Amino acid sequence: MLSVFDKGALPPCPAPFNMAQYVLRHAADLSEKTALSVVSKGSAENYSFGEIESAVLGIAQGFLDLGLTAGDLVLIRLGNTVDFPITYLAALAVGLVPVPTSSLLTDREVDKMLDELKPALVVHAPGIAIGNPECLCLAQSNLVPLKSGPKAQYQLGDPNRLAYIVYTSGTSGQPRAVMHAHRAIWARQMMFEDWTGLSKTDRLLHAGAFNWTFTLGTGLMDPWSLGATSLILEPDTDINEIGGILNTHQATLFAAVPGIFRKLLHSKDLPSFPALRHALSAGEKLSEPLREQWNIRTGTDILEAFGMSECSTFVSHAPGRRAAEGALGRPQTGRHVALINDTGPVPIGETGQVAVSKDDPGLMLGYLNAPEETQHRFQGDWFLTGDLGCMDEDGSIHYEGRADDMMNAGGFRVSPLEVEHALAACPGLQQIGVTDVEVKADTHLIAAFYVADENVTQATLETFAKDTLARYKQPRIYQRVDVLPTNANGKLNRKRLRAEYKAPSNGSDQT
Repeated sequence: MLSVFDKGALPPCPAPFNMAQYVLRHAADLSEKTALSVVSKGSAENYSFGEIESAVLGIAQGFLDLGLTAGDLVLIRLGNTVDFPITYLAALAVGLVPVPTSSLLTDREVDKMLDELKPALVVHAPGIAIGNPECLCLAQSNLVPLKSGPKAQYQLGDPNRLAYIVYTSGTSGQPRAVMHAHRAIWARQMMFEDWTGLSKTDRLLHAGAFNWTFTLGTGLMDPWSLGATSLILEPDTDINEIGGILNTHQATLFAAVPGIFRKLLHSKDLPSFPALRHALSAGEKLSEPLREQWNIRTGTDILEAFGMSECSTFVSHAPGRRAAEGALGRPQTGRHVALINDTGPVPIGETGQVAVSKDDPGLMLGYLNAPEETQHRFQGDWFLTGDLGCMDEDGSIHYEGRADDMMNAGGFRVSPLEVEHALAACPGLQQIGVTDVEVKADTHLIAAFYVADENVTQATLETFAKDTLARYKQPRIYQRVDVLPTNANGKLNRKRLRAEYKAPSNGSDQT
């Protein structure tokens, strides 16, 4: 029996189609219902479905009045604000292509994006790096009058046309621009039954920021597309207040990365959650002890999901139908997933690379300006995820690491090659090797091992990293070594780097 899971199929996405219209399709009949609450311990700032759609279409018309036309790219450089998803949907509504990006990126990183994307517009907030754009720029303050101005009409079209672009760290060490079609939102229906259990009556609290793709998809687009209410934490909310916020605002679902659950469990006063049905976790592997602890303390389950920027989540635990203990989950109904090697699907119980059918409606269109790398990710009818796994007879998939050494930093996937390439330019640095290391149970940090001149210190590298890399990509550990371990082919041996990591007590140069 081969490691292939093929159960049902999602009906084709209707045409013509527009992703923003689909997300806000309940705005007319639920005009007064709360679509979004920005919540704190004692208050909530509410936005109705009608208000959200009005703001979206107002900004969309503003984009058209600037001379933008369908297919133009809009780079979003906004912070943790409701304007982030509104701007994103506004671009989609009139056929523009939004590119949501992390506010933590540096000017250098943004300049690389500008060079690759050639956007027609950059929408930006004060204090957030925008590089040196040669296109139109629109300040966040200028969005305010647009929201109440004339309204655009949704531009419908082929559901397979380009809708939006997100960046991910590629296996080459260079961040890749991942292109998605308008149909990507249609494909997310497969997550509702087999992961989130989301329905129209739910109130989903997401612990992430507005400007994170995990929040944008699971925390906002999904609930709105069903007519449910999204709850997003006020910026800089104390993590110890989340438990109280869940109860105060009657959250029925709670989404976060494993690190948030871990921190909440450190609280002695974690309450029970009578309204909460279950919690949702994605972004990094959830450990079984952490899930069990949460269940004991709160009486609710954490349902884990596995995915990537190229295909969002496609393997998960479902409400009331958990996969095998310790597994990532099972492929969602409608997915065609297999574990393969160079010759095709491997037998049940053997290790293979997790692969998704090239016909999956949620799969990317490809990498922007990188046809060769796009082609490299496919093997016949399969898209290769780069993750290794082992499948049980019931379809449960157990994670066995990355085939390409990709790191995970608090839910963000980071290529060690990207970090190495950035830090290699530091004067006096001779060699550098980057990997993630386990500093305690379930906690991994990015570590840089380096060979350098005597005048290159940990502080030197930290300063250089701050100027060249987003915060989540910066190593948290620096360890000077005499030589970097290599394999028989002379390539860096990251497994040995992890094995040779020494705790701070040895007096080595590290954080």
